[in-house]
Amino acid sequence: MATMSFDATGAAQQAVEHHVTTLVADKVASRVFAKDPTLWGPDAESESAIRLGWVEAPAVSAPLVAEILALREELRADGVTHLVLAGMGGSSLAPEVITATAGVELTVLDSTDPDQVRAALADRLAETAIVVSSKSGSTLETDSQRRIFEQEFTKAGVDAKSRIIIVTDPGSPLDKESRKAGYRRVFNADPNVGGRYSALTAFGLVPSGLAGVDIQALLDEAEEAAEVLRDDAPDNIGLALASALAGTDPLRNKIVIVDEGSGIVGFADWAEQLIAESTGKLGTGLLPVVAASGSPEVTSGADDVLLVRLVAADLDVDLAETLLQKLPENQVSIAGGLGTQMMVWEFAVAVAGRLLGINPFDQPDVEAAKKAARGLLDKQPETQPANFVDGAIEVRGPEWLGDARTTGEALERLFGQLGPQGYLSVQAYFDRISYASLVEIRDPLAALTNRPVTFGWGPRFLHSTGQFHKGGPAIGVFLQITAAAEQDLGIPDRPFSFGELIRAQAAGDAQVLTEHGRPLLRLHLRDRDAGVEQLRSMVTALEHPSILPQGN
Repeated sequence: MATMSFDATGAAQQAVEHHVTTLVADKVASRVFAKDPTLWGPDAESESAIRLGWVEAPAVSAPLVAEILALREELRADGVTHLVLAGMGGSSLAPEVITATAGVELTVLDSTDPDQVRAALADRLAETAIVVSSKSGSTLETDSQRRIFEQEFTKAGVDAKSRIIIVTDPGSPLDKESRKAGYRRVFNADPNVGGRYSALTAFGLVPSGLAGVDIQALLDEAEEAAEVLRDDAPDNIGLALASALAGTDPLRNKIVIVDEGSGIVGFADWAEQLIAESTGKLGTGLLPVVAASGSPEVTSGADDVLLVRLVAADLDVDLAETLLQKLPENQVSIAGGLGTQMMVWEFAVAVAGRLLGINPFDQPDVEAAKKAARGLLDKQPETQPANFVDGAIEVRGPEWLGDARTTGEALERLFGQLGPQGYLSVQAYFDRISYASLVEIRDPLAALTNRPVTFGWGPRFLHSTGQFHKGGPAIGVFLQITAAAEQDLGIPDRPFSFGELIRAQAAGDAQVLTEHGRPLLRLHLRDRDAGVEQLRSMVTALEHPSILPQGN
């Protein structure tokens, strides 16, 4: 049987005790696995009816395994030793955690930053195959990435069609165009599964399996977990997790996720999209905060924070009980292998939607930023003048920026917009591989503001937490960081470049956030290296108590 464990304390345990009995009496678990679309109310019924295929994904996906493994051997025989995945949101987050946990190499290209795209093109192109994953088949980022790889394969004397593999829904524009183009293979996923629930479908399995993961073992583990989760029983861990996430009173809507030896690499980054995009709507929702064991949110004791600890599945029972007794109140400890955790969290978040009174399968506010970006690409408006320039950083903000004349002062003004239940969202629109260390400003900012801080790389977070930012409660303040590329990169047969695309995506999101009344500060790094160093130094300087903003 699948190895799972769950413990809760404080408000989380009270929520479990309050809600699980009702969920069992209402037969919620068995109804989820029976794909009952009425569970989330009349307004959600039409969407739910076509989004519950994930409950049987382990069984439905099983026939794909042999096909994927056969293609893997074909590619190896052709000299392919390097795999790139072009995908956004659920199409990239699940394969990233699956391959990283298995210790298998996969280059995930989920950016439109010219430098990051160029780096992927420069890495062993002659030995590379690319998997292009898009559920709708119309995702602008993945279309642009496919175009540039096809062009560069051809320039390098490589048969491009033999190196391009497609994963998409049947009948999508990408499905039809790819079959007509004669690409190496087209895999169709279950159209009745939404992107963030697609980890155990072709979207998660094709790139992971081609990269070398034992995907059969992953499916077997998930299937075992599903057998446990479908039971209407008081000890159903999925029901308990759902109750802890969405049933505290008052709602602890900042879900701080910390990995403490789970053995799963990057699980919180995958869960981030699942939670935020599923629940952040109608003015409510749960905000996942990816943190480390020493992060300020872990020990803050804030009354709107629920701490979730991911622990090892094989942790000694007595040791686990001892650790739980030493932990602060109001938290959850959960263990399980990757396949188990994916099934548990998909199920729990769906049930959490019922407790919150929302539809967990739509994303009504994600499209707004996409439309704004497309509009800006079409119009190519003049760049808004900076309020001021501080070293390598251009600063832009609304009237509350006041007489600020340094980046530090501007940040203090932004912090001043934070309410007692608020959060700070940092959004960096540039190369997340070369500048991964920028994430290190997250903890100091959390200490400065004494509030939860999220960090997202653009444009990938637009397909993830972007839904919560606009559709969830209006309590966030936003720090957007953009950066000039060393050199732009054109997109074949498109009237815009990668540089223009990522600028439009950042500006479009800023426009929508502003229209929603969200406080937004924009920093543009004229020089990436100098700007990042200046920003890191400035945040470190602000940690000194003598220059903290009033009230913090």
